[in-house]
Amino acid sequence: MNNVRTVSDTKRTFYNLHTRPINTIYRRVVEELMVEMHLLSVNIDFSYNPIYALGVVTTFDRFMEGYQPERDRESIFNALCQAIEQDPQRYRQDAERLRNVAKDLPIQDLIAWLSQTSNLDRDADLQAQLQAIANNSNFKYNRLFAIGVFSLLELSDAELVKDEKRLTEALKAIAAGLHLSDDKFIKDLELYRSNLDKMVQALAVMADMLSADRKKREQRKQQSTTQVAPPNSNE
Repeated sequence: MNNVRTVSDTKRTFYNLHTRPINTIYRRVVEELMVEMHLLSVNIDFSYNPIYALGVVTTFDRFMEGYQPERDRESIFNALCQAIEQDPQRYRQDAERLRNVAKDLPIQDLIAWLSQTSNLDRDADLQAQLQAIANNSNFKYNRLFAIGVFSLLELSDAELVKDEKRLTEALKAIAAGLHLSDDKFIKDLELYRSNLDKMVQALAVMADMLSADRKKREQRKQQSTTQVAPPNSNE
């Protein structure tokens, strides 16, 4: 009997957990992330790791920035993780742990660590997981893992990720050290950054539309409350 959960199962669970409607512009983001996480969760070669968790958290936080009502953001994130039978607090805690490591490390040390050219006595669990990834020929590479790596680089040195040459060199070194395809790595991150830019633009357009609509409503309200003088009658 096949007990593998389907995408429909995951979506149904999600919407049972988060029952409030999701704003239109964000719904596609949420559902695409949900499907991506689901497909990984049912893949036999996939295994959870903290860098993947950081990628999930970063993707969610970046693309859901500005979501209203703000209090719904955590409910949506929790439902996303629980829908694939994962603990949202584990994702948040692992992401925060890695963020703290990256912020404290010089960028060259971080790149050397991620590329496995040197070992740093900072996080034994992450060190073990990086070694396991490098030694696992069946490691299930995924876009969210790449975003997690990018986030670490960005936290360590925000200027590096703005410099295409330095960023490409860093990504190639990390991909080589972990035995991953640098071409796939780089293309996935180019798409991620492009989509972020598009989301920012879409939100700006939406904000302008909402502002214009609000002004129109205020004008109509003002007009409706303005007393109209009765016409003169010279009968």
